[in-house]
Amino acid sequence: MKIGKTLTTLLAATSLSIGLSGGAVAQQEQAKKDLIPVNVGGPSAGYWNTYLAEQMGIYEKYGLKPTFHWFTSGAPLLAALKSGSIDQVVTGLATVFAIGQNIPLKIVSWELDNGQGEGLLAKDGSGVLSYKDIAKAKTIAAQPGTCSQVSLYIIAEKAGVKVSDLNVVNLAPPLFANAFASRNSIDAAIGWAPYTIMQGPDVKVVSWDADYGGVCPSVNAFRKDYVEKYPDVPIRMMQAHAEIMERVKQDPSLAVKALERYLQLTPEVAQRFYELHSGDKMPSFTQQLDPDSPYSLVAPQGGLAGQLYLASQMLAKAGTIPQPLSWEVINDSIDASYMQKFVAQQQGK
Repeated sequence: MKIGKTLTTLLAATSLSIGLSGGAVAQQEQAKKDLIPVNVGGPSAGYWNTYLAEQMGIYEKYGLKPTFHWFTSGAPLLAALKSGSIDQVVTGLATVFAIGQNIPLKIVSWELDNGQGEGLLAKDGSGVLSYKDIAKAKTIAAQPGTCSQVSLYIIAEKAGVKVSDLNVVNLAPPLFANAFASRNSIDAAIGWAPYTIMQGPDVKVVSWDADYGGVCPSVNAFRKDYVEKYPDVPIRMMQAHAEIMERVKQDPSLAVKALERYLQLTPEVAQRFYELHSGDKMPSFTQQLDPDSPYSLVAPQGGLAGQLYLASQMLAKAGTIPQPLSWEVINDSIDASYMQKFVAQQQGK
């Protein structure tokens, strides 16, 4: 009799356990179905925050179901945006081209400031000791449609020379090292990290972006129709990024190893890249809501708006885009409301 009761109790407990397990599995499956799908796209750059979001599955924790697409350049990225196959984009000046092509975007946050690692490189013996000596370069490498070309025009203006009087060759930063090593190829170049920090011993950065006032913002933006349908997705993305940045603050090797993996960098170069794009050199959430900050999302003619305006002015002078973007168009594409809601939520915790 006692054995029978025990057996009955065990069977009841087992049934209850199976029922609870089945319920938990069902809840998990339902939770997966409830995740909001988001297609994330970007060029292969140094976006360690988004790299870790993909690698560590952080988006899912905040109710998102991401699919990541990494492109070799801005052109296929723009095509994906235009076709609607990308919902969120993390990129640099491709935003200027997208806005100029009437692709409705809402820029919601900074990813990082690539200007921190951008600079003018020069070979020993070239006579180029700073951006003011740009006219002494026999051949300068710069890539059209990028921060490299924007900085070329800014440097030329500040040095008092015409770009048309300089010998400029179209060369992407990954090709700088071979060009510098080739005899009589280039003796100066304008590029961004990691390529400013992985040249030969006879090539140095003679002026950093901060010296000549260049601009190279990298931001997170969403298609307008997507955020109208899913208005809380940008906030979820910011929650994910905030957690990633806190984890990296505790263990910087997470970001360094992600850069090694995604950009195929040596540990030394990845470490230096991280140092240039982290800590107080990375736009904070507070700075993005400060009207006086260089990273401001709310300053109508300063911060990010000012950087995009200057970039479009230089790209128009170069003939890369037909005309510069207006203040109205730029400000209509920047939406600080998501950041404001996110920060308010963080402060309310």
